[in-house]
Amino acid sequence: MRRVARASPMLWVFWLVGATLLAFITLPLLALLLHPTLHDLQQVAQMADVRSAIGLSLAAALTSTLLAAVFAVPLAYVLARQRFRGKSVVEALVDLPLTIPHTVAGIALLLVFNRGGWLGAPLARIGLEFWGTFAGIVLAMSYVGLPYAVNAARGGFEAIDLRIERAARIQGAGPWEVFRRVTLPLARYSIGTGLTLCFARAIGEFAAVVLLAYYPMTAPIRIYDLFLQSGLRQSVAAAVLFLLVVLALFWGLRLLTRRRKPLGPRPAVPQ
Repeated sequence: MRRVARASPMLWVFWLVGATLLAFITLPLLALLLHPTLHDLQQVAQMADVRSAIGLSLAAALTSTLLAAVFAVPLAYVLARQRFRGKSVVEALVDLPLTIPHTVAGIALLLVFNRGGWLGAPLARIGLEFWGTFAGIVLAMSYVGLPYAVNAARGGFEAIDLRIERAARIQGAGPWEVFRRVTLPLARYSIGTGLTLCFARAIGEFAAVVLLAYYPMTAPIRIYDLFLQSGLRQSVAAAVLFLLVVLALFWGLRLLTRRRKPLGPRPAVPQ
């Protein structure tokens, strides 16, 4: 019978510190969830513009996450596998949206993608506009969410034993086949985690979105608009409704991306 190790005093201190952090995270959310009445929630849920805003946030965040899968994963692979001059600059640029205020990010995006911007003007000529459009919302969400996808996927690629990829190449597989059948499956949990974080950051974005596309309103903007119009009552109810939808969604995503322990022994790595 295996003996259970006793927790050291250090672990009890860490538990106490961790419990304080958990309380700091949980108490405001608990206060939010307990504030509105069921009648308030029903009233807000019947508002077509609130339902539309929540649906718009989900659709735009999902679109930005799909774009992250297309653009962030290749860049993450390059950063994980290649050494090149200026790599630290590229890494700093990837992390830049994490360090600047999102109001600054929104203004910067506005200068580039508005109707008279560097890219906005030529793209408008072919019918692609970002000011006050769904594309603008996706653009703002993608800007703040992409670093999470790149960094998590890069960590997954760096954790892969290169001998496994070399063994596949020795057996005749080409680079694309190795990436598709070996590298991607081994890094899928990290990639999934990165895309989940990207989605989480995108769906809650306010500042960058409101500067580039106030209309149509996403859920955070509509909640803020309700607060300005009617105070806490309706805005809190809308916030709780949005929070419940998001929590249910992320609970499902966590189940999909949760790493499972292998049932059997790990296969030997080719030497």
